[in-house]
Amino acid sequence: MAALSAEDLTGIETALAAGRKPKVQFTEAAGQIAGQIGQVVALTDRSASDEFVVVRFGRDELPFSPGDLRIAPRGATAPVKKAAPPPAEPALPPGPALMIDKPVPPPRAAATAPPPAQDKEGDKDVTAAPAPRKAAAKPAKAKPGPTLTVTLAYGDGEWTVAANQGAKALARPYVIRPAEALKIVALVDVPGVQEAVDLIMTAERAEAQAQAERLRAELAEVEARLAELS
Repeated sequence: MAALSAEDLTGIETALAAGRKPKVQFTEAAGQIAGQIGQVVALTDRSASDEFVVVRFGRDELPFSPGDLRIAPRGATAPVKKAAPPPAEPALPPGPALMIDKPVPPPRAAATAPPPAQDKEGDKDVTAAPAPRKAAAKPAKAKPGPTLTVTLAYGDGEWTVAANQGAKALARPYVIRPAEALKIVALVDVPGVQEAVDLIMTAERAEAQAQAERLRAELAEVEARLAELS
């Protein structure tokens, strides 16, 4: 039979709300107490620990994980171990030599083991159930820490910076100057990144120089026309 499923846990929660204590059986994952029967008395916070199912077993109430338990079959009872056989009777030491003028002492009665304990309903061997042994605590899963992503991008002749924390945008892409972008790139020592930036800056310089030359030529034409008009 499989371990407790989400549907089983829902049924147990409903039974506890109605004032009942459903029976469960320990699986092989529980170790030495596998096969024993207990009663669920509470369900604690699942986010705090994997062991949130509190089971009463004997006089103890201990937390277990759903993998350590399963729904007890109908009529299931905890297995009772057979009583250990009584220890062998030690051999009696040899008695003293017989004396003609003294009577032989009667043989000493052999010690007998006390009868096994009986329950009130009659003539059944009763042995105490072993104390429950708490399963080894499982390490809590570490929760992932907060994430932060800062993106430096280049496109359409502009450098932009954006920041995101998970799916939440902390800062939408905004334009920065090329000098600021070069300072950020200088901090990233990754092969290939600096070469790609150098190619971009070379193309930007070439385009800016060509535009400057065009503007100089246009300015020269305007000045020459102005001189003619004067």
